[in-house]
Amino acid sequence: MGDPYFPKLGNGGYDVSHYGLTLDYEPDSGRLKGEAVITARATQELSAFHLDLAGLKPDKVTVGGKGARFNTVGRELVVRPPDDLDKGETFRTTVRYSGTPQTITDPDGSEEGWLRTADGGAVALGEPTGSMAWFPGNHHPSDKAAYDIEVTVPKGLKAVSNGELKGTRETKSGGGGRRTTFRWHSAEPMASYLATVAIGPYETKTWKTKSGLPIYTAVSVSEAAEGTEGTEGTEGTEDSAGALAQIPDIIAWQERRFGPYPFSSVGAIVVGEDDAGYALETQTKPVFPGVPDTELMVHEFAHQWFGNSVSPKTWQDMWLNEGFATYAEWLWAEDRGGDSAQETFDAVYAGGEGSGGVWAFPPAKPPGPDRVFDTPVYVRGAMVLHKVRQVVGDDAFFRILRGWPSTYRHANADTDDFIAYVEKQAGDKGGDKGGDEGGDLDAVWDAWLRGEGKPKQP
Repeated sequence: MGDPYFPKLGNGGYDVSHYGLTLDYEPDSGRLKGEAVITARATQELSAFHLDLAGLKPDKVTVGGKGARFNTVGRELVVRPPDDLDKGETFRTTVRYSGTPQTITDPDGSEEGWLRTADGGAVALGEPTGSMAWFPGNHHPSDKAAYDIEVTVPKGLKAVSNGELKGTRETKSGGGGRRTTFRWHSAEPMASYLATVAIGPYETKTWKTKSGLPIYTAVSVSEAAEGTEGTEGTEGTEDSAGALAQIPDIIAWQERRFGPYPFSSVGAIVVGEDDAGYALETQTKPVFPGVPDTELMVHEFAHQWFGNSVSPKTWQDMWLNEGFATYAEWLWAEDRGGDSAQETFDAVYAGGEGSGGVWAFPPAKPPGPDRVFDTPVYVRGAMVLHKVRQVVGDDAFFRILRGWPSTYRHANADTDDFIAYVEKQAGDKGGDKGGDEGGDLDAVWDAWLRGEGKPKQP
């Protein structure tokens, strides 16, 4: 796919429209058996194509129902269909595979992929490379697809994934025990790094927002999920329940600021504090390590618009995810009677809380794959948005804040797309559009988005 930071991720030559994943997991052994049915369209003539897959053994591959030759090279599954594929042809590839899924260490030292959890289960996290640890696919954010994920686990455990739960069933295993299968459906396009499966003894709850949007939350009942020091068992889940009760209020506020919620359901997964070192905006159900605070939930749910619905074309465009989600935190505080976004901006600029390392590099130019998730991408990315607000004025800025995720709903966009969109909405340079400080947008892009070091204030 030619990604500037992760050049081995993703594969050209085809575009995936749907993944049908059937998984069977045995927590005691850590073994996973899977079948991935991948529906795609060839974008060029193909005598072979690649899928990203790390650490798992492909057992059988078919294309169009016919046996295909295959081999693995590093983290690539190379498939040679029995008949060449024509450009524009839609084809279906089925991969049966098995093994013990890996935990992958990112260039920045964080862990993702398939993570074993303290409650005896597992959680799959995929940003940026981890999804290849549990299913084969075209693992780059520019190739989004719909998903159906079916997971079978021992009775007593639950399997939670993206989208809506379509049903469960119980069966007998070969050893005489009983197992439960959970079927999840995601109709809206999803980048593979946002796909998740969480397996464990979860306490689940379903309810709806005032507008009727379904909510599904799952909280680990292990002591590792405690949010208050000294609490045990159900008290820990009650802490999470109290925090997650804010979801309807947060989503309602974000819809006022960002436009209609882009998916058909919402929710959250709370794992143990030691099970994951970070929260992740997995589509429709962000994953939180322990009881989340309000600001973190505002951030991760803002990603449902910025990052999940409007996804980056490459990993260089991450500031469009994280800058917007960070600015959502600033706006939440502003609208709730806390510091204004201007006061937060001024504090960061002056070297206050949250400013550490903010000037290390421009948000649109991380120096390497180990820096894609550093402070400048988040905080300086938010500062870029605030400078746009200053230039174009509040009326135009809040139109942009709603119009951007509407224009690129369920699509991909990059920095150039954002610049063009803002300049069009602002009416050329935006300097006479009612902004507090005047100026023009070229200065924002040159100094704040792409410039080295700390920009000078006018």
